[in-house]
Amino acid sequence: MSQWISTFLEAQAAELGAANNTLLAYGRDLKDFEAWLARKPVDFLKASQDDVEHYLIYCDAQGLAKSTRARRLSSIKQIYRFAFEEGWREDNPAIQIAGPGLDKKLPKTLDIEEVDRLLSAARTLGRDTLRNTCLMELLYATGMRVTELVSLPVSAARGDPRVLLILGKGGKERIVPLSPPAREALVAWLPIRDAADDLAKSKGKAASKYLFPSRGVAGYLTRHRFYLLIKELAVAGGVMPSKVTPHTLRHAFATHLLAGGADLRSIQAMLGHADVATTEIYTHVLDERLTELVLEHHPLTQNDKRKS
Repeated sequence: MSQWISTFLEAQAAELGAANNTLLAYGRDLKDFEAWLARKPVDFLKASQDDVEHYLIYCDAQGLAKSTRARRLSSIKQIYRFAFEEGWREDNPAIQIAGPGLDKKLPKTLDIEEVDRLLSAARTLGRDTLRNTCLMELLYATGMRVTELVSLPVSAARGDPRVLLILGKGGKERIVPLSPPAREALVAWLPIRDAADDLAKSKGKAASKYLFPSRGVAGYLTRHRFYLLIKELAVAGGVMPSKVTPHTLRHAFATHLLAGGADLRSIQAMLGHADVATTEIYTHVLDERLTELVLEHHPLTQNDKRKS
């Protein structure tokens, strides 16, 4: 089965342009399924629909979240579909299995004042203020996914750009306009970044192609390091750290645009959503916040509170 998993992952990368994080998730899920089958013992070739269903029951008993169980079932369905297409199996034992119903949760977001505090903290915290400011301004100005942000090529930022060309999931490109503060942050960061690059080259090291280079294996700032950074900025800015992740800035970008009058199709294009239905969730976020505003500030609501 390990060979099947490797071949499947290679095909996902080569034929569909699957992102590295997607491949890692597939690999983890399928390795867990492989280990469970080995304990029965049943091999991948002979596993039945009952076996797959019992595996999902096992995952539930382990306390795994619905989203995790749904993702694991999706991974199993994908590899069995691939096995069927390759002629390894004559059926897909997982095709008729329904996944666990997912709880619809509204995405966490931040209000404008909280975003301002994070941006202010980026300008003052630590030694890398120009880099941190550039990271945060770009994230809030474009709604990029964190991987898209940290792996951004420096070529995309040359010449005081009005827009950024972003390489998203599945190798799909999209264009997102930059706000004046984001462009100013880029202009301030680039000379510092280039000076560090020139120093590295003078020591015989290769030039970096990334806007936010790092000495790590990937060659750019890691997602984990940026996650820690944004938590540090939350503490420094007086924003509850549990509310702040790179993805909440993406949600804030979309929610604030929608509140400002932007249309869903434009927001969909800038976020890189394949389906506008994914973008529509931000209308529910906005409805919820407007309801809270009415309940907190409408005079008739205040009168009711006083009577009670």
